[in-house]
Amino acid sequence: MKNSPTEILSEYWGHKAFRGSQEEIISAVLEGKDVLALLPTGGGKSVCYQIPGLMLEGICIVVSPLVALIRDQVSSLRAKGIKAVALTGGISFEETITLLDNCLYGGYQFLYLSPERLQQELIRERISEMNPSLFAIDEAHCISQWGIDFRPAYLKCSILRELHPNVPFIALTATATARVADDITENLRMSAPLVVRDSFERKNLVYSVIKQENKNQQLIQLCKKDSPSGIVYV
Repeated sequence: MKNSPTEILSEYWGHKAFRGSQEEIISAVLEGKDVLALLPTGGGKSVCYQIPGLMLEGICIVVSPLVALIRDQVSSLRAKGIKAVALTGGISFEETITLLDNCLYGGYQFLYLSPERLQQELIRERISEMNPSLFAIDEAHCISQWGIDFRPAYLKCSILRELHPNVPFIALTATATARVADDITENLRMSAPLVVRDSFERKNLVYSVIKQENKNQQLIQLCKKDSPSGIVYV
């Protein structure tokens, strides 16, 4: 294991201290525990698996639903000098083979892919031969049929448990009811997972419910007010 979480945070992210439950989550992952992290948007979810991925031997495999998000994460890691790669659409068969070989022989620290890729036999076969340190399931609420963004392909994430039964899982989301959280831990076959739920309260936001018969007039008045920006739901 390399350095300490705080040293890694300082070296690559330039921060001296963790936020919220980040440190607790990272410590649990480093101890080999399964973790379900329910953190608000902007709560630093990616750091919770990226730091363990840098500290543990092997490759961290990240399942993420959006190509744009995958590319952004990989780009950010590469800018820090971290070896990361994305297995997305538009890659030829030959390129895929080369990429997987590099992951297999230690060329990368992070492999990002979509859940649809896990349905491909070649991908599953190569992952079974790798030495993964951690499986990170981002936007994990997509696993649950009770979630707002249910995605059937996410149900295939459990194949990773079959391929490597002893590798810890971390599932991350900012959108999960108790029922969705149960679905996530059950589908991923998490063993006595640490479930962390940070506060979703935004202290810099004020919520107001205004009852008005003339909504258009009220909107005009709001727009004319000399006040900070806001969001109006109609």
